[in-house]
Amino acid sequence: MTDSRLHPLAGALASAGLACALLASGPAAAAPKKPAPASLTDLEKKIDALMAQNKALADKVEKLEAAQAQQQQQATQQAQVVQQQATQIQAQAQAVQQDQAQVKEWGQAVQQTQQAVAANTQATQRAGWAANTTVGGYGEIGYTRPTKAVADSNTDVQRAVIALQHRFDDRTRFVGEWEWEHAITSSDDSGESEVEQLWVEREFDNGVKGRAGLFLMPVGLINQTHEPTAYYGVYRPDVDTKIIPSTWREVGLGASGDIGNGLNWDVALTTAPNLTHWDPGSTEGRERGPLQAIHGEGQFATSRTFGGVAALNWRGVPGLWLGGSVTYDNIGQSQPGFAGNGAKLLLLDAHARYQFAGWDFAAEAVRGTISNTEALNASYVASAVEDPTLVPHLFWGGYGQVAYQLFKQGDYTLTPFARYEILNTAAGFGTLPSTIGGVKQPDEHILTVGASLFIGEGVVLKADYRDYRQHKLPDPDEHFTLGNSLNLGVGFAF
Repeated sequence: MTDSRLHPLAGALASAGLACALLASGPAAAAPKKPAPASLTDLEKKIDALMAQNKALADKVEKLEAAQAQQQQQATQQAQVVQQQATQIQAQAQAVQQDQAQVKEWGQAVQQTQQAVAANTQATQRAGWAANTTVGGYGEIGYTRPTKAVADSNTDVQRAVIALQHRFDDRTRFVGEWEWEHAITSSDDSGESEVEQLWVEREFDNGVKGRAGLFLMPVGLINQTHEPTAYYGVYRPDVDTKIIPSTWREVGLGASGDIGNGLNWDVALTTAPNLTHWDPGSTEGRERGPLQAIHGEGQFATSRTFGGVAALNWRGVPGLWLGGSVTYDNIGQSQPGFAGNGAKLLLLDAHARYQFAGWDFAAEAVRGTISNTEALNASYVASAVEDPTLVPHLFWGGYGQVAYQLFKQGDYTLTPFARYEILNTAAGFGTLPSTIGGVKQPDEHILTVGASLFIGEGVVLKADYRDYRQHKLPDPDEHFTLGNSLNLGVGFAF
């Protein structure tokens, strides 16, 4: 196939050759036949040369046409290749866009999954915390109407307590209690805000449980179990407040275990009461009790020396609880220059409770001694304090109690009770002569009768009457001695 632009060139060359031939042959035909001149031969040669040139030129044109056709074919093929590549690139671009969209969707899905996992983790953590944490508390409100001093009648939010327990694992737990007493705490009133318990416990492979922190001393019937639903009467027995300073708590290290057959033991090394806190100018040590005036409660408790407590309790018979404890403390704290730096406290307690067939019997006896008080008391007598309150060498108390479940229907249980207490917060002063103040205080006898109406397992309404032999009038300032009084109360625990 030849280019149409080359055909006129070939035709023109052919026409020129034919014209030359005619011009050359015309005169020869008209003239008489003569031998051809030499120039004609030359002309034929030239025509042959021209024809050869024309053929060579035609060959070149044909080659050029073939080359151009090949180039055009190559260009067409290249254009097709470029088009194919462009199509492929477009397809790849679309695929990339689709991949990017899918990656974006995957990223969103991954983000949603991560958020769901985080939410599930938080929910699991909250559920785990809730499953391993127990929130509790107790509170009590009392009304007192002294029969011989009606004007001193009062109503008091005795205490409100929030308790928290958390199990870190099957063997490790935390126990804490925060208490508010008398509704308001400030520098101008008698309210208190305090940490009542704050300790951790770990159970070891041999079954022994170790604890560390601020914990309740294992002494008596009420000190460790002091919720209003756990005892009879609107107020705790005087023996369990004036002789045993319930709730008595110290900071220390302790251990407990179960020997078997219902027998368990409890020992602890703790901070000790500090006799340097005794105020001879106040009646607190006599009215509230010796240990109420000097135990530290974990607030900057003097810790030059420590004390110890050991207790045994047996519950081998259903409904029966027998127990006792020994507490020995260096309450003089070996303080230089203090006259009572060698004073030691020894407190012994025995307690029993038996519940069967609706009956509830309880008894408790406590005896405390403080040694080496003579020099300290002599210093108080020689001081400028008028009629000082001396440190007793001996203090003791005990009670017997009986209750009977008179009525039970549905959630309501009515249990009347009677309790008789004898106690003395200053029963002796060692070898201190009576002429300088070593005079035994008379024994106090208290008869309490009343009833408790339990509503379910956690609420109780209480009423009782207290009769004192010695202190028939109440203490209107500290309210630590009720005197002869009618008392009403409500309590709860959960």
